[in-house]
Parts: sequence; structure tokens; C-alpha cells
Amino acid sequence: MRLSFSEALSREIPENYQGVERCEIISQWLTHHAERETECRDILKYILHKAREVGASDVDIGGPGCREKIWMRIYGNKSPMEELGQYSLVDTNAIILSWLSPIQRQRLFMQKSLDFPLSFQIDGHEVRFRGTSFFDQNALGANFRSINDSILEMEELGIPEVVANRMNLKYEKTGLVLITGITGSGKSTTLNAILDMNNRQNAGHIVSIDSPIEYVHHSKKCLVRHREVGVDVLSFEHGAIEALRQDPDIIVVGEMRDPQTIATVLEITDSGHKAFTTLHTSSAIDSIHRIIAEFPPDSQERVRNRLADVLTVCMSQKLVPTVNGKLALTKEILSVDHSIQAAIRNKNIGEIYQMMVEGRKTGMCTLEQDLKLLYQKGLISQQTAINFANNKKRMQQLLTVL
Repeated sequence: MRLSFSEALSREIPENYQGVERCEIISQWLTHHAERETECRDILKYILHKAREVGASDVDIGGPGCREKIWMRIYGNKSPMEELGQYSLVDTNAIILSWLSPIQRQRLFMQKSLDFPLSFQIDGHEVRFRGTSFFDQNALGANFRSINDSILEMEELGIPEVVANRMNLKYEKTGLVLITGITGSGKSTTLNAILDMNNRQNAGHIVSIDSPIEYVHHSKKCLVRHREVGVDVLSFEHGAIEALRQDPDIIVVGEMRDPQTIATVLEITDSGHKAFTTLHTSSAIDSIHRIIAEFPPDSQERVRNRLADVLTVCMSQKLVPTVNGKLALTKEILSVDHSIQAAIRNKNIGEIYQMMVEGRKTGMCTLEQDLKLLYQKGLISQQTAINFANNKKRMQQLLTVL
């Protein structure tokens, strides 16, 4: 399926124009041909509608790497959707740009990348995606991540009650909760479940700084404010600092991407607030190392002590393929107590793994223990457990004593 005006638009673009120059011509052309822009938007809605029908978590379009195909990730596997036809680079440039406002287009052209929310109605029901557009060999590419329609309960995520209580403002008014994992590991799903729990059970104020806003939490018992980076606030760091002057009980920082944001999150938590954030790490221990290592050597002692003081829970997670071709959540949970605080302060972080192994009563577990549980339930294969373990030797040992 190609755009009906693809050839006409291609003739408008000088042969020597590439990258941003080419996209600017397409942008101007769409602005002056509203009906063509609508056609592009309808095609993208059709593609994303198909993605929802087949259960795809991600859709990729544009750029030479796609080979003029639409790619989707379905239950962990990404492949081209041949039945959706082919789209030229001019087609995909136009389709991506059609959903961006003039200001968003200019930001994309300046920064060469843009995160943005996207929503539309299907049969009277709103569906939402998180879009990321970028340049790929002088052409526009984009990824669209599907956002769940509903929020999971904490029990559905398998989070023990004793740990869920530590994430709940009702039981602990301060402290840092970290949700970590690689891209596509379900961090946003978990974070939204935690926020919904607090929104339903506590009378307070939640300020969430997102990039972009994915799931919108409507105020229930809590007043909930969403601020989008680049639209409502300059950065995660600025949003966190500004939130301190907005009478918050909970501050949510969508992601800790740089030392400045990490330092700010530690500071706002140290000042007596409850903070939730995410980090791209694969284990609880890696998360601690990563936070400390983000700072120069002469600052690491201070950061280590502050982290020991404020960190309450770190949950690292992965999505693993099940025996029936779907995905299951596996997780590692660190619930910080005095012994773990001492281990962080005294640079004995390597001892924390064994503390998690022995911390079942406080809701802790290692990734290997949780993978073993999934295997015992018959949800995943033995090889999957080994493949996704952080400590493969330990995983093999656990599997041999079944």
C-alpha cells in the first residue's frame, strides 16, 4: 500500500535534498495539502490498529533498515508484516510527520530525535502509543510502543504484599523506589500499577514528570499532575526541582538519564519525599553500581551514603518467552534494611546478592529464584531460565536441585 500522492510529492523534492531538508519540504507540502495529511494519518491509524489486533508491543516504520516494510514485535519477536505492503522512504517520512505539530516537527529537525504521545479512537475507545521519531541514514524512522488500556494490580505483577506496602504512601511516607530493566521490559507497566495503587488508597498529591506522557492517571483519592518534558517542563531535572514547590507527596521521574537527574532525585528523596523512577539496568546490584559510578570519584562517597539513606526498594525485571509463545514477567526484588544500608555504605555491595537469596520473609528474591519459580510452574522452559538469568552458574545450580 503506497500513498496515493507518493509520486507527486517525490517530484516536489529536489534530488540533492537529503535528511532535514527533504523532511522540511515534505512538512511544508503536507501543511498546504490538508487532505493528504489526513490520508497519512489514516494510514498510520490503520497500521497501529492492526498492531493492537495482533498483540504487537512495538511497531517500526521508516528508514532504509525497514526495507520499505512495517515491522512489529509480537511476544518478543520482531519481524516484517508482509501483508501490510510496502512504503517508500518518502511515504514513511510523510506518515511520521503527519502526526507531529509544527512545533514538534521543528524540534525533531533541530534535535534529530523526538518522543511524543499518540492517541486516537477505535470503536469509541481511546488507544494510546508512545512514539519516538529519529533520523536513520538521512530518512525518518519511528517506533511506536503500545500502551496498555488498563492498569494491572500489584498482585497480578507478583509483588509481595510486604514489598507493595513499602511502595505505598500509607505505610512509608519517604524513600526512593527504583524500577529497572532494559528497554521493553515492562517498567512503565509496573510503575503505573504502583501509581494507581497510591492514587486509589491515599489522600495526597502526585507529580509525575514524563517523556512523553504515556498512561494518564486521573485524580482519584490523590491529586495527580502530569508534566511532559519538552512541553510542560524543560527536563526531568527541572521538573523534579520544580515539583518541590508544588506541595507533593510523591514525585515520579520517568527516567534517570544523567548524573544531574540522579543527583536531583536523591536530593528530593533526602528532603523527605517519596520518589519513584526508572533506570536501564538489569539487576538490583547493577543499579547501585550504576548510580554511584555516574559521579566523579571525589563525589562517590557522598552519593553512596545518600543512596544508602534513601533507597527503599529496587525491583529489576525482564519479560521472558513462555512455553505457549507469550511473555511472562520475571523480577528481582531488593528491599533495603539496615544490613543492606551498611553494605552499600561500606562498599560491600557484592554481599547484597546473598542477602536477597535469604530475604524471602521481607519479600526479596533474586532473578534466578524467580526464574526457577516460573520453571516449576511450567510457564517457561529450562533453557529460557538459563538464557535470561543474570547469574547463569547460579541458575544451573538451582535447577539441579529440583
